[in-house]
Amino acid sequence: MLNGVLVAIVAHGLVGVSLVWDKVLLRRQGMRNIASYVFWLGAISIFGLLLIPFGFRLPPARICALALIAGFCDLLACWFYYVALKAGEASEEVAATGGFTPLATLLLSIPLLGVHLTGTTGFAVMTAGGFVMFLAEKMPLGKMLPCVLAAAVLFGLTDVLQKLAFNSVNFVSGYVFFTLGTFAGAMALLLRPAWRQEIFERTEQAPPRSKAGYMLNRLVAGMGSFLVVYAISRTSPSMVEAISGVRYVVVFIGAYAVTRWRPLWFREDFTRRAFLVKVLGTAMIVSGLVLAGLRGGAVGSGGPS
Repeated sequence: MLNGVLVAIVAHGLVGVSLVWDKVLLRRQGMRNIASYVFWLGAISIFGLLLIPFGFRLPPARICALALIAGFCDLLACWFYYVALKAGEASEEVAATGGFTPLATLLLSIPLLGVHLTGTTGFAVMTAGGFVMFLAEKMPLGKMLPCVLAAAVLFGLTDVLQKLAFNSVNFVSGYVFFTLGTFAGAMALLLRPAWRQEIFERTEQAPPRSKAGYMLNRLVAGMGSFLVVYAISRTSPSMVEAISGVRYVVVFIGAYAVTRWRPLWFREDFTRRAFLVKVLGTAMIVSGLVLAGLRGGAVGSGGPS
């Protein structure tokens, strides 16, 4: 009986590690094309079918549709997420998304899941910590903000649709159709000839070391994403997204380490003011996690649809 909050903390930690390496890879020759990057992210999700022997039951058509749409929305959200990650600094982009996504998820959860605003202290503190980090830097808002907002809304919609599906079926059954939706989104990218050419040509141009690094990183990210979905099946999706602030803590530490010891990979600006504000935001996230853990992660549970 794994606690949903604990699973979400581990999940977002793994995703944070993968995001640091994504930033490194997106600067390498042959790995800079977003269409190619997102395509392979969605294509390998087909391995979710390996869970079929472990309790899969064919859900009703309505639940299948919910899970499929959730998977498609997740890949579309990743598109905007990586565009923003490429345009700005890793720590800035994760902080911005970490502030907006929990709010978007909660607002969507109220009408669709019937979430009640009770026991939200931990959620509020964690979300506020994400916004504090968002304000820590002077961000290229013109380039990043539209993509950050689009990613936040789509990630929020993904989480709510997943929860609706998991309220009616077991985890394996819902997850299999979710991954099929993600895979379908990847295949849809091949419909545009320009993207199809970029996907396969840029992949061939990438050096073997970058390809190996990408696949290893996708394994880490895939495990993190799987645990995020599992956490959503066990607790409130808005709480799971609030805990995404853990990603920022990991990305902040990773970006600082890369900037200091491997600046050729990428370099971020760590001024004294930004550093102090980020430390404050980190402290708020940790405090929120403690409060959420003490309350069992119950931020207004959504009942069966």
